[in-house]
Amino acid sequence: RSTTPGLDTNKKGCLIVADDGVTTTREGVFAGGDAVTGAATVILAMGAGKKGAEQINAYLSK
Repeated sequence: RSTTPGLDTNKKGCLIVADDGVTTTREGVFAGGDAVTGAATVILAMGAGKKGAEQINAYLSK
């Protein structure tokens, strides 16, 4: 269950993100790694961090 208005979670409590894998249901909030996938590998978390950084940069640049 999400405690932040506008930040939706799935039935497992993980954050719901858009097709890009990092944009949450709340504008300007990004997530990745275990918060989105649940427990996973460090390699997947690192990839999510890179995607997140790219999306955050694009968001702040507009």
